Amino acid sequence: MKQKLLLALCLFTTYISFAQIQGTVTDKNNKALPFVNIYIENTYTGTTSNTEGYYELNLTKTGTHTVVFQFLGYKTLKKKVDISSFPYNLDAVLIDEEITLNEVVINSEENPANKIIRQAIAKRKENLEKIQSYKADFYSRGLIRIKNAPEKILGQEIGDLGGGLDSTRSGVIYLSETVSKLEFLRPNRLKEKIIASKVSGDDNGFSFNNAIDVDFEIYDNTIELGNQIVSPIANNAFGYYNYKLEGVFYDDKGNLINKIKATPKRDNDPVFSGFIYIVEDQWTVYGIELDITGIQAKIPAADKITITQNYSYSQNYAIWAKISQVIDFQYGLFGIKGDGRFTAVYSNYSFNTDLTQKDFGREIVSFEDEANKKDSTYWKTLRPVPLTDEEVLDYQKKDSIQVVRDSKTYKDSVDAVNNKFKLGDILSGYNYSNTYENWSAGITSPISKISFNTVQGWNANVGGYFRKNYDDYKRYLSINGNLNYGFSDDRLRGTLSATYKFNDVSRPFLSVSGGVVVQQFNSSEPISNLLNSAYSLLAEKNYMKLYDLSYVNVAFSDEVFNGLRLNASLSYQRRKALFNTTDQAWYPQDDRDYTSNNPIDPTAYGVAPFETHNIIKASLDARINFDQDYLSYPDSKYNIPNRKFPTLYLGYEKGFSASVDDYNFDQVKARLTQSFNIADKGLFQYNIKAGKFFNADDIAFMDYQHFNGNQTHIGQGSYLNVFNNLPYYTASTNDSYLEMHAEHDFNGFILGKIPLLNKLNFNLIIGAHNLATPDNKPYQEYTIGIDNIGFGKFRFLRLDYLRSYQSGFQSDAILFGLKFF
Repeated sequence: MKQKLLLALCLFTTYISFAQIQGTVTDKNNKALPFVNIYIENTYTGTTSNTEGYYELNLTKTGTHTVVFQFLGYKTLKKKVDISSFPYNLDAVLIDEEITLNEVVINSEENPANKIIRQAIAKRKENLEKIQSYKADFYSRGLIRIKNAPEKILGQEIGDLGGGLDSTRSGVIYLSETVSKLEFLRPNRLKEKIIASKVSGDDNGFSFNNAIDVDFEIYDNTIELGNQIVSPIANNAFGYYNYKLEGVFYDDKGNLINKIKATPKRDNDPVFSGFIYIVEDQWTVYGIELDITGIQAKIPAADKITITQNYSYSQNYAIWAKISQVIDFQYGLFGIKGDGRFTAVYSNYSFNTDLTQKDFGREIVSFEDEANKKDSTYWKTLRPVPLTDEEVLDYQKKDSIQVVRDSKTYKDSVDAVNNKFKLGDILSGYNYSNTYENWSAGITSPISKISFNTVQGWNANVGGYFRKNYDDYKRYLSINGNLNYGFSDDRLRGTLSATYKFNDVSRPFLSVSGGVVVQQFNSSEPISNLLNSAYSLLAEKNYMKLYDLSYVNVAFSDEVFNGLRLNASLSYQRRKALFNTTDQAWYPQDDRDYTSNNPIDPTAYGVAPFETHNIIKASLDARINFDQDYLSYPDSKYNIPNRKFPTLYLGYEKGFSASVDDYNFDQVKARLTQSFNIADKGLFQYNIKAGKFFNADDIAFMDYQHFNGNQTHIGQGSYLNVFNNLPYYTASTNDSYLEMHAEHDFNGFILGKIPLLNKLNFNLIIGAHNLATPDNKPYQEYTIGIDNIGFGKFRFLRLDYLRSYQSGFQSDAILFGLKFF
């Protein structure tokens, strides 16, 4: 009897959970209409139709309901239905909206669209703040396709991308769904509890299409979408947009809706183009259909992104709220093309609730237990937007082949093919994988890492690695080794290291390493092997200064609590001076010779800059991210630093038990760094360092505080940690120091407004750099540069004019920079 009762309850629960209104929405020509909003009148219980026009509106109560069908460009349709049982079929045919200018009194002295937009801007903040808080249900589905995928990308075979590619190497490469509970408190606290998450072909996967990632608020002055995009109703929108009133129509409640076309004043400005619908008198947003290019958004891979939002009015709350959002995009890079769509549905709103700041911590995304283990029946009850035939097929295909592809037989067969040695491995190195047991090993090619310096002459490296992954990569053991041979000094050196990651929450790492290396005096390695080799062989300038280091090191890193990470290390080191062993150059100059390997005195050939010695070094460093938000995944944590506050680094370093007593020392140091957008005016960044040595009057030169100089006038990476017109070791100190860098990227704010020049899509960057030590007069650099130089999507060049000062003007330079996105 008990079993029968349980069975009856299960059947009843299933029946209730499947209760729904379903049907198809088409236009008058019987063409399916995708992403139509369907909801119960005066509620936020709703759904949207899929790309095939099919919808399912989940209900739990029979009776009389008024179902509303709303879609931009079509007349809103209401259908009153009496439902006695489920499922209930309800098809709808929508008629094109009659958009007309006949009822608009055109003032020849002013564009009517401008008048409407001014009203919307004037009411922007008031309309934004009508919703002080809310609770809502959220559903999102992400789909990414690829077309004519190549066999290899940058020399690496990509396979069939998890079974997503068909015979034409096209198909779905990502399909995922998320169901969440949202809580929001103005101005910017949004918390998401994920109830269910599903990834096609990965029954352990978690979707990355969260609500926080697509929280685009049109009422804000700017919207973060790669770049800071200026809203069509921002306070300064008239500086970026032209407007045209396309026409007006009345919605189902008798509100007059203005359809306004927004177009950029300049092609490459960070702005949208498309339509925004404004409710007359209330001056609220009724809906948007806006496009932006990858160039405008500073997303190189994107061709075009389209955002469509629909709003609905609730008489109970007297609020217009977003009920659906669709993000369509096309992409293309390195010959790879595709498209995708992220669909979001907001429902069951409760506005201006009793939520307070106490209800929000730093955790902004969390998962319910077993969120990724929901079965198909559960998803059937939750999914507000029905799957299309393409999506159903993708789930069926990938979920079925996942069992096969997770088997030892399949993984061994794939490894057998991939592990075969190929001729190209001579240049790229060889890797061997055991996918089933989650380990891999490999060896690098000595040809790929040949370089030249005056200490070793030509030297080559051969590296090897072994990595074992545990718990879906949340824990791992990594072992790395390297052998280096210098042909001129005839010396073989090598290193070996092992790192173990304990978990993916606080991410503690334990590393043990040791060996013998040739090390730059500045451990930040301000000049790369490639640049040093080129300048040495072509220009007979050996900027790299090296010493011999034998060491054993133990290091541990862990996040003690959210926002505070500690790093500790202890090492035993033996340091020995090195000297030039070769004067080889491809274009030797009669008036130029290589300098010595002594960074203190470039003319001191054969003179060691320090005594050979042993020393023990200990360090403790802390990184503090204030008000750090984070995403909690099962057994994982992903930190999101708060841009409103800087990141603070504190450190203490001690050298002790040195075989030369004078080489013992203490140093305390601090660093403050931050990066933030100033609305539409670009990105500002700064990096400030300060420190002080104690008991360090005669320490070894490699233990000094060194500052990253640059004598090559070729920029690399970030410019916030380098003086690009300063010799590498002239300002090194064993006393106190203050180092400051600041840079502002106007990101098109200035150059984008200059006719003709704005067609080039260049960015203006200004920078200032300062260095102060007791032994040197303050040194400054000021730069003005052009970034984003290139063609099409390939914009990896930067050019700067630089002037340096120290007790007056010192010199100027042109700096040529490379960057890679």
